[in-house]
Amino acid sequence: MLLEYLPVLLMTGLTVFLAVFILFVSSLVRPDNPSPTKNQPYECGVDPLSEASTGRFKVQYFIVAILFIVFDVEALYLFPWAVVLQDIGLFAYIEMFIFLALIIAGFVYAWAKGALEWES
Repeated sequence: MLLEYLPVLLMTGLTVFLAVFILFVSSLVRPDNPSPTKNQPYECGVDPLSEASTGRFKVQYFIVAILFIVFDVEALYLFPWAVVLQDIGLFAYIEMFIFLALIIAGFVYAWAKGALEWES
């Protein structure tokens, strides 16, 4: 039985060895001359004016991104369902419409709460 896992173990070992080897070789080859200018945070050509923890920022972008990911992942469930639509029967067909109703209800709720409104 352990012989069946030998290719997986060899591939895992080879991957770990290669990752450690590449990190080791890159630490030998790379230049190592840190300076205060190189260690300074850099963001899009703008010098930092204050500490990152003191500034406030809107989380609207993150809310929209999370909502997109949630609805996108839920929509991915439609593809396998569509492939086996003829084989699953009426019960699964009705279940998918219940699932779609829940997705649409969540979308309408997020829209009603203003989560999709973008304020400048």
